[in-house]
Amino acid sequence: MILAASPLAARDILLTPPIACDLQADCYIQQYVDHDSSDAAMDFRCGPLTYNTHSGTDFALRSIAQMDRGVDVKPAAPGIVRGTRDGMSDQIYTPELAADIDGQDCGNGVAIDHGGGWSTQYCHLKQGSITVRSGDRVRLTTVLGQVGLSGRTQLPHLHMTLRKDGKVVDPFDPDGQITFGTPSTETLWQEPPPYRPGGILTVGFADAVPDFGDVIAGTASADILGPDAPALVVFAHIFGGQEADIIALRIDGLKGIVMDETVILEKDQAQLFRAVGKRHRVDWDSGSYTGTARLIRNEQVISTKQSVVRIP
Repeated sequence: MILAASPLAARDILLTPPIACDLQADCYIQQYVDHDSSDAAMDFRCGPLTYNTHSGTDFALRSIAQMDRGVDVKPAAPGIVRGTRDGMSDQIYTPELAADIDGQDCGNGVAIDHGGGWSTQYCHLKQGSITVRSGDRVRLTTVLGQVGLSGRTQLPHLHMTLRKDGKVVDPFDPDGQITFGTPSTETLWQEPPPYRPGGILTVGFADAVPDFGDVIAGTASADILGPDAPALVVFAHIFGGQEADIIALRIDGLKGIVMDETVILEKDQAQLFRAVGKRHRVDWDSGSYTGTARLIRNEQVISTKQSVVRIP
């Protein structure tokens, strides 16, 4: 992957986010273009939200359940469709699937020519959702398909790659000249999406520590637990975790604090979840319990989210 090296004027192309969701509430950017030419990786803010040779921007959903409900993908700029692929299954990638998707890592996708040497590619769309064909002229309002889980991916997201004359361009820093601590003020976005250095995606309750697959699926959390539930567990699903981050998890009931614990991350993790809980000794008191999760980095709270469970 080679970033375009020549200065790029913002007037050449202007982009809008290609996903129909709120990037501060319903979805988020999981990974950015890798700006490090070595075997290491660095996003345009000199942060770790990327991986080696990553060539695009990943707009991710909070769960597979959200994907199943349907989230539209639209062009980042007007243009002409130059190619599509559909028919690949939506499934979490495992090494056993490598032969099945060889050469089709993008999964179901759409490629668009915007003129002037600019093009965009959209990957991992939902099977059967693509609505356009080669030669179609598309506008910002055109639905290309929906976010899916096809190709080489382990979470539902839309991967978008922007290219100029065939070379990858990071729309957040198009000239590629990064200065540590001084983010570029030149972007190719009409309104640049916010940079979130990590955050809490969901907080939920369960009667045992859930399986991470159920957390990603969006099926782990309960709204109601019985008074004889074997445990009262609160969990948090997080993206962009960094070594030494503190995850603070707390449960409050009608009589005050049920439990309050912290967990320190031992390594960087793109996706993770943590859970703490209290075992059942006598029946839980009836009422509502509030779970609160905080992500703390360098003594600053960078994300907070709450959830409520009811015990009848």
